[in-house]
Amino acid sequence: MKLHIFAGLAAATAFVSTAPAFAEPGDWMVRGRVIGVLPDEGADLSVGGTALAGSVDIDDQYVPELDITYFFTDRIAAELILGVTPHDVTATNVTVPGVLTDAQIDLGDVWLLPPTLTLQYHFDTGSAFKPYVGAGVNATFFFNEDEGPVADGIEYDPTIGFALQAGSDYDLDGVPGGWAFNADVKKVWIEPDVEVNLTSALGAALGGAPSVKVNADVEINPVIAGLGFGYRF
Repeated sequence: MKLHIFAGLAAATAFVSTAPAFAEPGDWMVRGRVIGVLPDEGADLSVGGTALAGSVDIDDQYVPELDITYFFTDRIAAELILGVTPHDVTATNVTVPGVLTDAQIDLGDVWLLPPTLTLQYHFDTGSAFKPYVGAGVNATFFFNEDEGPVADGIEYDPTIGFALQAGSDYDLDGVPGGWAFNADVKKVWIEPDVEVNLTSALGAALGGAPSVKVNADVEINPVIAGLGFGYRF
C-alpha cells in the first residue's frame, strides 16, 4: 500500500516539475480584450464655493483594449494597458434654490484615454491555469469634449490615480511562445476636477450674473472587466 502511495506522489511530482512554464524571464505577451467600462460615479457640485445638491451619471461602455506585458522573471511582470472610451455625461438632481429643482442637465460626451501601468505577480499552479494579481498607476486624459445642448463649455482636468487588478491566463497550447485565453478585472480610480460654464442657462435667473461656472469634483472610478486572447513570445 505504501509503495502505491509513494509511486503516486512521485508521479504527481514529476508531472508538476515537467509542466511547461507559462513564461520565462524576458518574455513578452500581447493581449487583446473586449472590456466593459462600468463607472462607479459620483460628484460634489459647487458654484463660487457654495455647495449645490446634485450628482452625475456616466454611462457604461464596451470597447476593445490592448495590453503589452513584459516578464522580468517567470512570476514578476509589468503590464501597460491601452484603450479609449467615449462616455455620455448627465448632471442629475441638480438643485439651485429658486432656479432649478432636481434638474437633469445633458453635459454631452467626452472621450477618455486612461493608460495604466501595473506590476503583476503570476502564480505558478503547475497547470494551464495561471492566475495573477497586480497594482499600479493610471493617468487619464480627456479629449473631444462635447458640452451638450445646455452648457456653454466644459473642461476636464487630467488625473493620476491608483489601479488594482486580478485575472488569469489559460494556456491553450502548452508550449513556449503560444496562445492563452484571458479574463481580467481592474478597479481604477479616476477623479477629475470638472468646470461647466452654464452662463447662458442660469445667468439671467441668477440676477444677470456675467459668468456662472459650476465646479464638480467627479468620481468616475470604474470597474473594468474584460475577456480576450493573448500571445506570448
